[in-house]
Amino acid sequence: MDGDRVISLNEGGLSRRNALKATATGAALGGAFALSVQPVQAQTMITTPADGLTAGAVKVKTKDGKEMDAYRAMPASGQAFGTILVVQEIFGVHAHIADLCRRFAKAGYYAIAPELYFRQGDPKAITDTQALLREIVAKVPDEQVMGDLDATVAFAKGEGKADTAKLGITGFCWGGRIVWLYAAYSSGLKAGVAWYGRVVGDSTPMTPKHPVDIAKDLKAPVLGLYGGADTGIPNDTVDRMRAALKAGSPAAQKSQIDTYPDTPHAFNADYRPSYRKEQAEDAWKKALAWFKANGV
Repeated sequence: MDGDRVISLNEGGLSRRNALKATATGAALGGAFALSVQPVQAQTMITTPADGLTAGAVKVKTKDGKEMDAYRAMPASGQAFGTILVVQEIFGVHAHIADLCRRFAKAGYYAIAPELYFRQGDPKAITDTQALLREIVAKVPDEQVMGDLDATVAFAKGEGKADTAKLGITGFCWGGRIVWLYAAYSSGLKAGVAWYGRVVGDSTPMTPKHPVDIAKDLKAPVLGLYGGADTGIPNDTVDRMRAALKAGSPAAQKSQIDTYPDTPHAFNADYRPSYRKEQAEDAWKKALAWFKANGV
């Protein structure tokens, strides 16, 4: 899966050295890393060139008339591409999420990652993870996210290149949880892939339900990819999710969760020490196969 990756970070031609110097503030969406995760682990960081792609930042009109930034990538020629929503980690749409969009585009998809915290603030500019969780992430309502994902699908359809009847969603960490929720919410979704997303939690006004609560209502099958040594997502909670899926809708029963033994949280985050190359490459192949098998 790494054969076409080179050291140019994005379509703007940034070298790796210059990209790592870039700050989130003032940088183009997807062109820098979030401040709270710097310095990045450059020796394992995967970068995907934009040659043969149309890639970059776009503006998505939301249902309440606002403009939401998003990073979008697709093959430069052709049309009717399967469509994949890429949902950010807690750090927002930084360089890693943009790179994932380009990876999907290299596989023939129209991939788009909306900046889902934009009403609450810029997550990439906050230097402390706990402050990020407290000041931005905790203030983002699930209902808002569902609506903004719908708006992103409408934008993709309006561009005329994406086939939104072949709709998939994938997400990482915070975004992994969102994948489960959107699979229960959206009647137009074909499949989801959730990477180490929390499945249980307290009910709050912002997050009234969690994946284990809505598993029975899934409208599209989801592949869960989890680490067996994830200290933030205990294995027993993942087992609870498996049980809930077995007792759920046909789409829930078709879903599956794969756990990689002795593997930490964020094992796909190649710019962080948590990255595990073998597991990440295997999970990527499984994700692509899952989308293909389920009509995306």
